[in-house]
Amino acid sequence: MRIVLFAGIGLTVLALLVLVHRWLWVRLVRDTTRQGAAARRIGTALAFALPLLSVAALTAGRAGAPFWLQQSVAWPGYMWLAVLLYLSLAMAVAEPVRAFLLRRKPGTEPATPALSVTPALPATPALSATPAPPAQPAEAPEPAPAPAPGGATRRQFVARAVGGAAALAATATVAHGTYGVLRGPRVKRVQVPLAKLPRAAHGFRIAVVSDIHLGPILGRAHTTRIVETVNRTQPDLIAIVGDLVDGSVHDLGPAAEPLRRLSARHGAYFVTGNHEYFSGAQQWVDHVRELGLTPLENARRALPYFDLAGVNDVAGETEGHGPDFTAALGDRDPARTAVLMAHQPVVIHDAVRHGVDLQLSGHTHGGQLWPGNYLAELANPTVAGLERYGDTQLYVSRGAGAWGPPVRVGAPSDITVVELASYQA
Repeated sequence: MRIVLFAGIGLTVLALLVLVHRWLWVRLVRDTTRQGAAARRIGTALAFALPLLSVAALTAGRAGAPFWLQQSVAWPGYMWLAVLLYLSLAMAVAEPVRAFLLRRKPGTEPATPALSVTPALPATPALSATPAPPAQPAEAPEPAPAPAPGGATRRQFVARAVGGAAALAATATVAHGTYGVLRGPRVKRVQVPLAKLPRAAHGFRIAVVSDIHLGPILGRAHTTRIVETVNRTQPDLIAIVGDLVDGSVHDLGPAAEPLRRLSARHGAYFVTGNHEYFSGAQQWVDHVRELGLTPLENARRALPYFDLAGVNDVAGETEGHGPDFTAALGDRDPARTAVLMAHQPVVIHDAVRHGVDLQLSGHTHGGQLWPGNYLAELANPTVAGLERYGDTQLYVSRGAGAWGPPVRVGAPSDITVVELASYQA
């Protein structure tokens, strides 16, 4: 049943993509070029090649393609997905403008000559020798309207102007969003008061890092930027809450190597995200341990001022390694503060039932590409920021990287320094 459902969703998405590309080809290629022109041939070729590259980028890793091939198709394929989103939105907004500019102006309808109903009279001999007045010359026809600049028709000129403006807006949006990701995440600071936190722990700083997404696009330089940013905050503890990678240890081990330089007084900890289970979760758990991080696989560590627990991601249920809250939080002293690392915010209700004081999560990317945040709200209790659920507070990071297109719009990447505050301070 699940396979049938996924197949149906896949076919629906594929049909939608075909229709969108067909519509964009009509508006941006057919309406702006002449039949047989080189520009039309190039535009038509791109209308087929770009979506094929996107499909290749999405499937190459799962299909086991060589990493060099994944990298080759990732940039053009993923970037086109981002451009496609904003180009489609821009063209949808431009449709009414196009219709307005192409409307027929009043009085431009061609005149239709009136049909005469006067019966023809037989010819009669002239009764007078007076010559008839000379015939008046016929009025010259009005000149045809001048073509639009460049020899294009009016329809082509409007299509080019509207399509060019939409393409410029989409490209600028994607370029700005790409710069934000490649520049690296900014530091965000949030203070979280906890009722049971002892006074000695007031001001304890946890650097929360999620959704780094090392892969065919974001590599070692991306990791280095994150490590340097985290270390500059001088945290007491580092919490990496899943989706570190999109690929195998063999391909991405060198990209993860800078994690070895993470520095915090109480260490760096890691829990799996759903993408680890697409990439060989156990291999990555073993590898991050070699890099000096401490994986919390449904486990808990008693720190001097509170308990730090971590649960596996819910995607691990397919492998029999899903979240186990009893293993992570059972038999603990309820008088001590409990901080939980869990990749997906959806487990917050389990955290509430087990007396967690603060849950640290990621997964949502804050929507990553507006208006994706509205879709993220349908699947997650909190998309970004701090919210309270009963006696439990949930903080969701937007993440330090990006999945798919290395682009963020309306959801800037972040590394969050969560500062714990004691009511007794």
